[in-house]
Amino acid sequence: MWRKPTLNYCLVTVVIACLSGCQANHPNVENQVAAQAVIAKNPVQLTAMAKSAVNLAASLDQSQLAKLQMPFDSEERTNWNYVPLERKGLTIEEMNQDQRQLTMTLLRTGLSDQGMEKARAIMQLENVLRELEGRGSDDRYRHPERYYLSLFGDPAGGEPWGWRLEGHHLSLNFSSVTGEITSTPAFFGSNPATLPRGDYPGNDVLRQEEEKGRALLMSFNESQRKSAVIAEKAPGDIITGNNRKASLDSHEGLGYPDMTPLQQTALVELVKVYLNNMESHIAAKQWAQILEDGVENLTFAWAGGFEKGQGHYYRIQGPGILIEYDNTQNNANHIHTVWRDLRNDFGEDLLKRHYETSPHHHN
Repeated sequence: MWRKPTLNYCLVTVVIACLSGCQANHPNVENQVAAQAVIAKNPVQLTAMAKSAVNLAASLDQSQLAKLQMPFDSEERTNWNYVPLERKGLTIEEMNQDQRQLTMTLLRTGLSDQGMEKARAIMQLENVLRELEGRGSDDRYRHPERYYLSLFGDPAGGEPWGWRLEGHHLSLNFSSVTGEITSTPAFFGSNPATLPRGDYPGNDVLRQEEEKGRALLMSFNESQRKSAVIAEKAPGDIITGNNRKASLDSHEGLGYPDMTPLQQTALVELVKVYLNNMESHIAAKQWAQILEDGVENLTFAWAGGFEKGQGHYYRIQGPGILIEYDNTQNNANHIHTVWRDLRNDFGEDLLKRHYETSPHHHN
């Protein structure tokens, strides 16, 4: 049975004290001092990610914290999505400036500079869509601050915990088990993929994902292409959707051993476009896992047209990894991408090992 983290009680006490005693121009000073005290007293060596989560939680009032924090074993933790809808969690819109900054600090512990840039650009595209769709300035359906932060469990303890930042076209799911961090499912989407010229800024958020995928396909000879192309028509979305567990019935496409050395290098570069959205240590660990599984076991599959503007789809698959890319909607100007760890989404494999060695921590 999940017990309410002790951190909550510390934070609530701090928040109440702060509300009654903080000076207006320093609303979070006592909160942050108390957060540092929680960190300092904790016997567990906290990761930078955990420290950032503690600092953020300490900056919230009781009602905000109640929205933000859920049990680690809550079903909500694996209930991820990438379409515009109401979610459980605390929106960026509901945060003050300091809290927003602390949220970005937390995000930076999980993402690289490239990943941060993409995440911010995807959020800002909601403003573009609002204009393109003729919605009013007070519209809530499209809003760059309608992204929800959710915290699962207690980052200050030694038990597994996790967090998610999610909204339209962005779902970032981090799980921490005994300090080891996983970062999947990781979804980045872009609509429009290429912005209309004119009053809109030119920012093709997922250009590398599109261009490097097509360049790899176009480098294949006729025989290779017969293996790589699995359908003339692309599916309307990524095939695994927002499934809790990613799985495909078939493992199709052109295998790494059947590519030239240059093509093999191009495939690796394409994989790293996705991995390198993450903080460098997380990305390196994921790449090490692919090497352990055998890079020669990767396959590349394509469906749909070959030219820009034609609906297309590709996927990269290996024993432990699945990357899907789809660009079919809105006249092939609307990209969905996802990176799944077939064993360790939501830290599943790490949790299994943790609970096998620590059965008293899990019911």
